[in-house]
Amino acid sequence: MEDEVDRLVAAWRRERPDLDVEPLEVLSRVSRLARHLDRARRLAFAEHSLEPWEFDVLTALRRAGTPYQLSPGQLLTQTLVTSGTMTNRIDRLAKKGLVERLPDPSDRRGVLVRLTEEGQDRADQALAGLLDQERAILAELSRSQRAELAALLRQLTAPFDNIPG
Repeated sequence: MEDEVDRLVAAWRRERPDLDVEPLEVLSRVSRLARHLDRARRLAFAEHSLEPWEFDVLTALRRAGTPYQLSPGQLLTQTLVTSGTMTNRIDRLAKKGLVERLPDPSDRRGVLVRLTEEGQDRADQALAGLLDQERAILAELSRSQRAELAALLRQLTAPFDNIPG
């Protein structure tokens, strides 16, 4: 079975036989898959009236476990956005009734962001929809192929995920 990357690689091999274009065979497919995954995620979130960034914040809180709260700084670490962006996101989610701000009992000047019941429901439903979309994307692979692919991708991404700062 031929795909778009096969055609792209063949064209580069014809036009630039002096270059080793083998990396394109893997990384162009990863890039194309990321675009397909982004579309599937947006669809899954839209079905629950959520934007991708809203899903990211809500699920960070949901993964924190009971009582589903984190400091804004902890949310920054998990979502990789600036403090100004996070403040704006918390404001918007609070306005929708999906999170609430509470005083931090360990820091008089600090706040905690807590998932509301509505926010938890939306996060849970959107996650279930996302997993349905992702299972469909992976349907052509056997369980062992999925495990092998996950291990190989982990090997590629771990150095990026473990860079300090």
